[in-house]
Amino acid sequence: MTSLAQEITSKEEQMLAFLEANTQEQINFLEQTVNINSGTLNLEGVHKVGMLYKKELEDLGFDTRWISMPDSLNRAGHLFAEIKGGSGKTILLIGHLDTVFEQDHEFQSFSRTGDTAEGPGTNDMKGGNAIIIYALKALQAAGELKGKNIIVAFTGDEEKPGKPLSVSRYDLVEAGKKADIALGFETASGMNYATVARRGSSGWTLKVKGKQAHSSGVFSENTGAGAIFEAARILHSFYEDVKGEDLLSFNPGVILGGTKVSYDTDTSTGTAFGKTNVVASELEVYGGLRFISEAQKEKTRNKMRAIVKNNLPQTSAVISFSDAYPAMEPTEGNAKLLEVLDAVSQNLGFGEVKAYDPGKRGAADISFIAQYVDGLDGLGAMGSGAHSPSETVNLETFIPLTQRAALLIHRLGSE
Repeated sequence: MTSLAQEITSKEEQMLAFLEANTQEQINFLEQTVNINSGTLNLEGVHKVGMLYKKELEDLGFDTRWISMPDSLNRAGHLFAEIKGGSGKTILLIGHLDTVFEQDHEFQSFSRTGDTAEGPGTNDMKGGNAIIIYALKALQAAGELKGKNIIVAFTGDEEKPGKPLSVSRYDLVEAGKKADIALGFETASGMNYATVARRGSSGWTLKVKGKQAHSSGVFSENTGAGAIFEAARILHSFYEDVKGEDLLSFNPGVILGGTKVSYDTDTSTGTAFGKTNVVASELEVYGGLRFISEAQKEKTRNKMRAIVKNNLPQTSAVISFSDAYPAMEPTEGNAKLLEVLDAVSQNLGFGEVKAYDPGKRGAADISFIAQYVDGLDGLGAMGSGAHSPSETVNLETFIPLTQRAALLIHRLGSE
């Protein structure tokens, strides 16, 4: 450690020593959870992982509750836990129980080669969950957990949230309103970065109508341009006139056109029928939009609406938008939390911590509460290949990241 380590208190030294002494136990705990399939739609598996965390948190003195979701959502539910100890700030720690690997996926178990472990959810985010649990254990070992006000939220459907979001994210939002600080333990982007901002995401649907007719009449006053040319105009205008703002992106992911189209949003599959000698009468585009602020989102939507209205002859078009994840904006409060994390990291000899590029991160649960509370994310495990059958966790950094988290929680909760 560097000379900055002299700023570490005796209580914090106890936390660090506890984690070093229990390195293998923490890795074994991670392995146990990874070997339980908890794909979002495996409701029994998600619940089983939640019960493991429930026991650990109750042993630490937390009051826990399992929050079931209505049957209509087809989601297992969430595990929330809370401990109250004094007048300090309330810290919300966020993880999730589910993975993208369902029961029928071939990627199901934990394996280890040296300092690399492979398995479903090893870094996204059962590794992050283990960091939460063991950081709290370290605080308890040093006698510092009782004096803290901490809420732990493990959602059961982060990878595929149940709809409506007003139901599936209700309890998380309420916890966010109650907290002073939120810390998300999604995958870390390296030892020297943390997330102070995440882009939001939403969907958009473009539906275009044209006049079905023999193709010999296309471009005539009576027949017009047809649905496909109109959609091409709209998409090209999006590319030319809407693209370009920092951290703004939009993508038409699916397009179907012809004289009859059908698309199933649940299965992401569709069909189109048409003929080369018939002017297309129908076209549908399904896309996504990512943004760094609500203001940017609304500005972009208005630009897109204006383009859609300026139709070619004998065509019409309508665009609609659906909200998913709000943006986690880069606020001053988030930046101050990063300063605390940076000090912890440098005290530990791990080096400077900078803000990670929000354009390189997807949306996450912390985004739902970002408007209510200052927060940091990306505090979880390091690894590679998330959401793929080659997902790994870097065990060499696993305990150091847990040590960093323990000291961060301790310092923030002691202010």
